[in-house]
Amino acid sequence: MTMIKSCIPLILTALAASNPLAAHHAFSTEFDPDLMGEVEGPVTEVLWANPHVRYGVEVSLEDGSTEVWFLQPPGNLPSYRRESWFEDTVQVGDHVRATGNLARGGLNKLHADCIYLESGRRLGRCANTFTVTEITADPDIDYTLGRTDYDVDISGFWNNRYKFRVTVDDFEPKPMPHTAESRATYEAREFGDDPVLRCLALGLPRIFGSPYPMQVMDGGTHYFVLFLQNNTPRWIWMDGRSAPEDHPLTSMGFSIGRWEERTLVIETTHLSPAWLDGSGYPMSGGDRTSIVERWVVAEDGLTIDRTLTIHDALYTQPLVRARGSQRGTPDSLLESPSCDPNGHYRDLYERGLLEEQLY
Repeated sequence: MTMIKSCIPLILTALAASNPLAAHHAFSTEFDPDLMGEVEGPVTEVLWANPHVRYGVEVSLEDGSTEVWFLQPPGNLPSYRRESWFEDTVQVGDHVRATGNLARGGLNKLHADCIYLESGRRLGRCANTFTVTEITADPDIDYTLGRTDYDVDISGFWNNRYKFRVTVDDFEPKPMPHTAESRATYEAREFGDDPVLRCLALGLPRIFGSPYPMQVMDGGTHYFVLFLQNNTPRWIWMDGRSAPEDHPLTSMGFSIGRWEERTLVIETTHLSPAWLDGSGYPMSGGDRTSIVERWVVAEDGLTIDRTLTIHDALYTQPLVRARGSQRGTPDSLLESPSCDPNGHYRDLYERGLLEEQLY
């Protein structure tokens, strides 16, 4: 038995060189595949975000002092959701025990393959490998998608610089119909608060105002829309379904659509709290927010006049944003470069704000 720090009750063992975890590049650069540890104590914080969830755990040392270790379980939010593992599954104050690989460089961090809860439940690879090896697809079901014979065909590429306006304070009516709550939130915003600067998804309603192209594909039961900005996908369900009861709040929400002659009406709910634009007007999200879009397709099919109306409890009137699209070709379209928050964090560092903004 070897101790990484003589005063910390961590149990370390050597692993065989064939450990499959060592093949994972991101894992092997951050954690030591040959060094195992165990951390136990109360949870001090929950950092629930992609690509890695973190749990802070207060570890009691032999000299009576304490220090915080961070648990970083494998997987990501979509894989956790399949296992009914949610943000409130582990809460501040819960007592947990975790085993896994220790971080390189002596950092207080554990790649927590298994987290043991007081209830007896286990989270992580000891409970589920997140890998399906058996065939579960039904051979009697047709899984292919076929387009629907609508009177109006909007499939294809669209250029959204048509009728473009900068997405900052572009709402009607003016002045902004604040409630006391929204005005206080807006006036309290500070440098660096914009979540997009941290590379969080732009989402609705901001991406509605994006000038970058989008591609619309008719999947039969739904339209699939791919926005070039941030490589953002969207599903607009056209088959009359409703959102599942356990549908989470997301940046693009849950959208259902219907045709009214040449107008596609889209209603979106289940949105995450966010900013309405780059100036910092807040959006409630959840059951306090809904968005209705009307895409009016011209008779010649070459343009779309798009209107977005936001109903949010933070405002005394609905908010309206208008944009346009016109037909384009996929020539010279490239995958959008990945978002890199380095410049944002450099700005925070130069202003002495980095530590308070990290989460």
